[in-house]
Amino acid sequence: MADHLSYEQSKKMVFRGLGLLAAITLVEVLFSLAGKGYVPGLGFLSGGGVTVYIVGFILIALSLYKAKFIIYDFMHMKYEAKGLAMTVLLPVGLLFWGMIAFFNEGNYWGERRDDIKDRNKIEVSAPPAVSPIERSPVASPQVLGQDQ
Repeated sequence: MADHLSYEQSKKMVFRGLGLLAAITLVEVLFSLAGKGYVPGLGFLSGGGVTVYIVGFILIALSLYKAKFIIYDFMHMKYEAKGLAMTVLLPVGLLFWGMIAFFNEGNYWGERRDDIKDRNKIEVSAPPAVSPIERSPVASPQVLGQDQ
């Protein structure tokens, strides 16, 4: 960090950051509630179709901006060397990739749930009982040389 801030300047930056995060969170909550139809006057956001995807995109964009702001400003990653910043950001990216993979896998099993339940109901009969001597390859006449 080349330039050091005074205590008052630092305090002002922290409160500005908290205010920004609070405002973004309130906008996210408003869009979430409006998307579910709980906010009067914004019922068009809960109509379905393209608006659901637009609201979802806005929520994702605001959440990603908050994450970037927290990492770069509050965790001071913008002042660090690029290698150190990547050691923090790369595992976060892999975590997101893992979450997407697990959600995809869960969705696959969720779609197959009825098929699995149907297969679990199938009655399986036991094979006919055969004595261990009859199953043994040693007891067969070909192996013992008795067929001659």
